[in-house]
Amino acid sequence: MIKEMSMWRTIFRENNVSSLNEAVASGKARYLVNLSETLHDHRYSEAANLIAARKGVRIVLIAGPSSSGKTTSSKRLALHMRVNGLNPIIISLDDYFRNRVDTPLDENGDYDFECLEALDVPFLNQQLEQLLSGQSVEIPKYDFASGTRKFEGQYLKLTDNDVLIMEGIHGLNPALTPQIPDAEKFKLYVSVLTPITVDEHTKMPARDYRLLRRMVRDNQFRGMTAEDTILRWPSVGAGEEKHILPYKKLADATFNSALFYEIPMLKCYAEPLLQVISPASPAYGEAQRLLGLIRSVIAMTPVDVRHIPPTSIIREFIGGSSFHY
Repeated sequence: MIKEMSMWRTIFRENNVSSLNEAVASGKARYLVNLSETLHDHRYSEAANLIAARKGVRIVLIAGPSSSGKTTSSKRLALHMRVNGLNPIIISLDDYFRNRVDTPLDENGDYDFECLEALDVPFLNQQLEQLLSGQSVEIPKYDFASGTRKFEGQYLKLTDNDVLIMEGIHGLNPALTPQIPDAEKFKLYVSVLTPITVDEHTKMPARDYRLLRRMVRDNQFRGMTAEDTILRWPSVGAGEEKHILPYKKLADATFNSALFYEIPMLKCYAEPLLQVISPASPAYGEAQRLLGLIRSVIAMTPVDVRHIPPTSIIREFIGGSSFHY
């Protein structure tokens, strides 16, 4: 990903805040959108080509840290796989959560939904083995409101061209699918590697890209304030260190979901959310740091934002996607 980013920085002349501001101010935002999205499409196509070339792959496992764009990546990758003559079928790992009463507790006595044991791994592998052997199975549906796994008559049987796509934080952990041969699995690691620098020596932190994404998404779709997201972020990071990052080296391929136009676009959404955080809040210091990070960035206009295609990864966070989440 680092080598690829060097290539990107050659393609995009707008690779620091100063040149990015100049591009946005001079009306080139739409060009940046088009070029960034074309680059993403090219990378999805490359990943789909790798999967198609590896004969015998039956399961694609996608993992990555919070707000890296895993869900949209699974859907866009599926489109490119179909172009390669494969028939991708997306299965949600969330549907294999244990019933809430059986969920392990963390050190504070709260349900630990991020540990591997929160998933019913034996049942998942039983169903995967049945599917790969040509049997028909009834796929579960997890009801988060009641905290129970239900069966609603959704049956699945794989044919020769079918490939399962499963996305989740434990996707690269070998303990998730221990009974499935490695030759039948393709692992993709999705993350964000910062394309924009503040100056010649200082990069905009990649983790802040993801925090801003999550803040906007949480507010748009989950009824949470920016303060809520900031206060939960340290525990999210701790979970990533424990459950995701140790396994990224096992990936067959990587995907950098960063977009060159992203910071001026996110500023439109994130700045008002950060500005209302009270000085009395424990999240105030972090909010001011993030405001300082984006203060010198010129925001895209609403008209330019509307130009972002409905299949873009960023639509997972700001809305307007053509995909169903």
